[in-house]
Amino acid sequence: MTHRRGLLIILSSPSGAGKSTLSRRLRDWDENVLFSVSATTRPAREGEIEGKDYFFLPTDTFKHQVNEGQMLEHAYVFGNLYGSPKSPVETAIEQGRDVLFDIDWQGAQQIQNSDLGKHTLSIFLLPPSIAELRRRLESRGQDSPEVIAKRMKKSWDEISHWAEYDYVLTNDDLDATDRKLKQIISAARLRRIQQPELTQHVRKLQMEFEDRT
Repeated sequence: MTHRRGLLIILSSPSGAGKSTLSRRLRDWDENVLFSVSATTRPAREGEIEGKDYFFLPTDTFKHQVNEGQMLEHAYVFGNLYGSPKSPVETAIEQGRDVLFDIDWQGAQQIQNSDLGKHTLSIFLLPPSIAELRRRLESRGQDSPEVIAKRMKKSWDEISHWAEYDYVLTNDDLDATDRKLKQIISAARLRRIQQPELTQHVRKLQMEFEDRT
């Protein structure tokens, strides 16, 4: 099997559009799809495991890694820093494994503008309607009305950046969206830049051609 470079798969959406469910399906579909483990300066919560749930870093260490270019993206959220360490991602894509990022449009822009940006595949999920988005948030039963109101208010800010992504899918049917998502990833894996052995193969073809002429 020809070696390929992995993809940095960015999946963004407003809360309630189905991103978490589709991310789980992708990981079940192919063991070569890894979920990016973020770094954070917040303390570990009960049951969280270092390196599996998060990389827990002191604030000074986190800021040093940002300054040294060791974070693909980072943000300040509710009093703590969060970011995506670069080294594990580089290792994964050189091994031919895809790394899945569940991030917002700001994080997506940072990754796309990084030196690994050429390997990114960005996909945005739209809800079929705002009313359906609210219904999904309410049906989960996880958030208070106040939290749902905040998520709804933020949703349009997320949706307004839809045109900055490579692909946009309207998640009106989960199974259909799942199939489309896998088709997009399968095609992106065949992009020329993801196949480092192509150059060597073409050179071999050229030598064979010259030997016959």
